[in-house]
Amino acid sequence: MISVLFVCLGNICRSPMAEAVLRHQLKARELDGKVRVDSAGTGDWHLGKPPHEGTRSLLDRYGISYEGMRARQVLINDYQSFDYIVCMDSANERDVRSLFGSGSDKQTKVFKFMDLLPDKPGNDVPDPYYTGNFDEVYELVSKGCSNLLERIRREHRL
Repeated sequence: MISVLFVCLGNICRSPMAEAVLRHQLKARELDGKVRVDSAGTGDWHLGKPPHEGTRSLLDRYGISYEGMRARQVLINDYQSFDYIVCMDSANERDVRSLFGSGSDKQTKVFKFMDLLPDKPGNDVPDPYYTGNFDEVYELVSKGCSNLLERIRREHRL
């Protein structure tokens, strides 16, 4: 099974939003049995907590399920468990690469979410925990997840 891990700082805003959105898109295309999606944080402040209220509100508005989602921290063995490790910002990417060490496939397996949106300015998905702008993040996440899904379909001939 193909697997995707989204990573942000606390695993309560951006990465769980991306996890829920990609799952929703996969289900709509009847590909949910072919791709496993998860999310994690580089920090440990929110372990075991559900997504942030702002994320939950936004997902509710769009009819996207986040049932059973709880914050967890990225682990060293996640590197072997996932095909795509998508970091929401440059600091997350740096921390993940530091945790996983060096290796040739880390250049392609670990990448920034904004790499999926080459037409958008900036390297980082803004953190709505600090900005409060969950709608802006949803717009980026929705389009980026669509692009990731197309990439997965192309690379794995789904």
